[in-house]
Amino acid sequence: MARMAQPKGVDWTVLVLTCQYKDSVQVFQKELEVRQKRQQIPAATLVLAVEDPETRVGSGGATLNALLVAAEHLSARAGFTVVTADVLHLAWILILHLGRDFPFDDCGRAFTCLPLESPQAPEEALVCNLDCLLDIMTHRLGPGCPPGVWVCSTDMLLSIPVNPEISWDGFRGARVIAFPGSPTYAMDHGVYLTDSQGFVLDIYYQGTEAEIQRCVKPGGHVPLVSGIVFFSVETAEHLLATHVSPPLDACTYMGLDSGARPVQLSLFFDILLCMARNVSREDFLVGRPPEMGHGDTAVADYLQSARAQLWRELRDQPLTMAYIPEGSYSYMTSNSDFLLNFTLPRGPGAKIVHSQVEEPELLEPGSCVVSCLLEGPIHLGSGSVLQHCHLQGPMHIGSGCLVSGLDVAQSEALRGLELQDLILQGHHTRLHGCPSQTFTLVGRLDSWERQGPGTYLNMSWSDFFQKTGIREWDLWDPDTPPAQRGLPSARLFPVLHPSRTLGPQDMLWMLDPKEHGGEALRTWRASWRLSWEQLQPCLDRAATLASRRDLFFRQSLSKAQRVLEARQDLSLRPLIRAAVREGCPGPLLAKLDQVAAGARDPGVAARALACVADVLGCMAEGQGGLRSGPAANPEWTQSFLYLESRDLAKGVEALAQERDKWLSRPALLVRAARHYEGAGQILIRQAVLTAQQFVSKEPVELPAPGQWVVADCPARVDFSGGWSDTPPLAYELGGAVLGLAVRVDGRRPIGARARRILEPELCLAVGPQQDEMAMKIVCRSLDDLQDYCQPHAPGALLKAAFICAGIVDVHSKLSLSEQLLRTFGGGFELHTWSELPHGSGLGTSSILAGAALAALQRAAGQAVGTEALIHAVLHLEQVLTTGGGWQDQVGGLMPGIKVGRSKAQLPLKVEVEEIAVPKGFIQKLNDHLLLVYTGKTRLARNLLQDVLRSWYARLPAVVQNAHSLVRQTEECAEAFRQGMLPLLGQYLTSYWEQKKRMAPGCEPLAVRRMMDVLAPYVHGQSLAGAGGGGFLYLLTKEPQQKEVVEAVLAKTEGLGNFSVHLVEVDSQGLRLTLPRSEASL
Repeated sequence: MARMAQPKGVDWTVLVLTCQYKDSVQVFQKELEVRQKRQQIPAATLVLAVEDPETRVGSGGATLNALLVAAEHLSARAGFTVVTADVLHLAWILILHLGRDFPFDDCGRAFTCLPLESPQAPEEALVCNLDCLLDIMTHRLGPGCPPGVWVCSTDMLLSIPVNPEISWDGFRGARVIAFPGSPTYAMDHGVYLTDSQGFVLDIYYQGTEAEIQRCVKPGGHVPLVSGIVFFSVETAEHLLATHVSPPLDACTYMGLDSGARPVQLSLFFDILLCMARNVSREDFLVGRPPEMGHGDTAVADYLQSARAQLWRELRDQPLTMAYIPEGSYSYMTSNSDFLLNFTLPRGPGAKIVHSQVEEPELLEPGSCVVSCLLEGPIHLGSGSVLQHCHLQGPMHIGSGCLVSGLDVAQSEALRGLELQDLILQGHHTRLHGCPSQTFTLVGRLDSWERQGPGTYLNMSWSDFFQKTGIREWDLWDPDTPPAQRGLPSARLFPVLHPSRTLGPQDMLWMLDPKEHGGEALRTWRASWRLSWEQLQPCLDRAATLASRRDLFFRQSLSKAQRVLEARQDLSLRPLIRAAVREGCPGPLLAKLDQVAAGARDPGVAARALACVADVLGCMAEGQGGLRSGPAANPEWTQSFLYLESRDLAKGVEALAQERDKWLSRPALLVRAARHYEGAGQILIRQAVLTAQQFVSKEPVELPAPGQWVVADCPARVDFSGGWSDTPPLAYELGGAVLGLAVRVDGRRPIGARARRILEPELCLAVGPQQDEMAMKIVCRSLDDLQDYCQPHAPGALLKAAFICAGIVDVHSKLSLSEQLLRTFGGGFELHTWSELPHGSGLGTSSILAGAALAALQRAAGQAVGTEALIHAVLHLEQVLTTGGGWQDQVGGLMPGIKVGRSKAQLPLKVEVEEIAVPKGFIQKLNDHLLLVYTGKTRLARNLLQDVLRSWYARLPAVVQNAHSLVRQTEECAEAFRQGMLPLLGQYLTSYWEQKKRMAPGCEPLAVRRMMDVLAPYVHGQSLAGAGGGGFLYLLTKEPQQKEVVEAVLAKTEGLGNFSVHLVEVDSQGLRLTLPRSEASL
């Protein structure tokens, strides 16, 4: 089958779908428009569902009528008052023929759902044969063709290579597309005879063995007639010209509206055959298309007149064939072979497509389930297909069956039976304007031919009559000729009973008449019954498609619940888009609420809330502002308070109640989405706070008032795995980051110092180590600390450090001074500094938090180990509401080269492994590692929100990339152990590509220019941290390249204020000192 996601293809000017029933035109018009909204059809394409002028005008007549309708619409659009062929000159037109009735699908072969999923599609939807053919015509056969008209039947399944290599150089006339088939298969189909240049000499239908042998190509295959043809503009003009000439005018609605007598034409054996080089005028005029059969002399004369007109118009047009040897063609037959399209090729298990199955182990290999909800024990035999069913077991469906269109209400009728080689279908019908449901039962091996000895329920008619008590006069009128007494015309199917509702049991009794006595036969005879042919005009295709869509979304809701609760890495965004597009987001929102409220895992609940935010954002349809923004509107406060107090059920309920007030316009929808993401952040925070249990302290001697405790730290450089440490990835995927503790220009640039003071207050200083340059804040009351959770408030990080260290309780009834005096006999002074620019990407804020906590805890008489400190920083950043992962503090607080890891579980625990490298490698690394400050300030906040949104949506590219980040970290660690500098450079460059995939937009143009000019001089390079600006780090090919890099960048225009810095691996990590006593802890 064709894969659905392809590069940009043909921008169709007009797309026409022909159908034989007047009542179905609006139904199929809507289906085309749905596909246009899904971006399967270009937005500017004019889509038209067109009724055939007569039920049996043939494929040729339907083509001519569709071409006329397309030209008429284009003429009107161009301002003409009459149909003109000039509008074809810059038009790409696609005509799709729905074709004849199909016993296995009420909506025809085009809308038969196939066992395919399209994971790359922007919206989740069932894949019909029409979708596959659209994709093939748009992305495989159509690209590169000149303006003209493509005609494609929808009665076949095609497979075509991505680039079929069709040449259009110097093309004129018409071109047919052919696929390889065996000579045996060709005996029942059409084949082309061509010359060495590809010109069609003849077309054979059910040809003789000798004719077919003349068509055999090297390799033993013959070119099959596939139902696809392309007309150049010139040839299409000639064909269009026939619509005004009798008797061909009768093929169009204009001719019929003018009183012309209908004529039946074949596209291939009338229109195209006259262009084949070996066909003579005499033979052509006396021939007749295979779909016409044998009629009276008047009909033959009428057809001869039509063929004469075609010969005059089209004989001079060349007909060539494009043969696609690597493609495949399969006609969707009306016999039992059709089921093979669903069940082959057979894999180790059943095919389950767009379905939810409670007990999949009961589905045998070689069976197939498409768009179903199966509850309870339902056994499905090999070679059987279930589609569009909602069934409740217990139930046993044997091999070789097709069951379609049944709902829960009909499940009871199937219990206790074992179906074998049967086709049971439920049909939506409309009888005299009243909707109803009809059930049909036939044998898989039954023949649908209208002539010849037939069968029913896989037995001869005589055996059937003897078994059931049904008689011929029950099924056919006495004057029906014996040759026409076949399955299509037999009045077998009850559609109405005078006293009760009909169900599958009113057909299934025929399998075992004795068990039901005579009552079932009497009920059947008392019912108004129709034959399959009589049933076709009564089918309610709108209700059928609506029912399928409803069932698809019902199973989709079950899928959403399963994906979330089982923590599966499947994206629900295509499903969300589909639900919104179809106008039914309400049930999906309710299901997401249900999952969130009942979740035992905060990760599951947070993802469900993120999906709600996605639904709301999708409902805004790209309007209403950016998704990222504030989420602290007072109207949502109560909901957030419930979540903060861990009352998930009440929180989700309150969120839903508030949400209902924000659905009226895009701006409100976007703001509501932001608040749902804010609610999700609360749950992330609670998950991260599980790391608190790994924060341990030991009491030590309390330093004297005035005694400074100084903590200084290196910066960190991340070499692989960044983003995998970010919650929720850190505990849903499991994180692994390789980082280096580094000195910049020989200095440890980050530090903090703390001491006790006599005054019961908190003195905060942020800035350079020289006191006079620092920004100073004094907190004398708890009110002064209330903005600790606002990251941009002055001194917020320092205030959060006092709270996380347990020195101050902002919710205590005691005043700040009372708390400080009671526990410490005074207050504290805390001073933090960083010599790195804001947004450097070197982990400054997290390392600074670690330094502040370490100094403060020691000044308060507590010793905290480095690994405990790593978890304490996680806690602090959640309190501060900045979020963030654990790689920065691991990189800067722990010495040297190491890998930090967290498992895919809660509580969140970080474990660190130091990486041993070969002797002398650290010095070699120092000689080749450089930092370049890009002069661009990094804006990580929005990057983080975008990444979390993509992760919660489980976008396939993001999930795959996240796994790659973790996997490459382990490979990078091994390269360090081996001391392989060039390989490390390759990993570094690969890492930057991974970062860009994770957070698109993190590479400013100036940085790209900088990286391009440096590429010849480096083994690899990457922006530090999340990217977007800050520091670029390089692994140079030659040692000590600072001056060379400065010279290269100085010659490059448009780089701004860059600077190049030496960098070396730091072997100490966090260093804690008490300067007076020079004690080192």
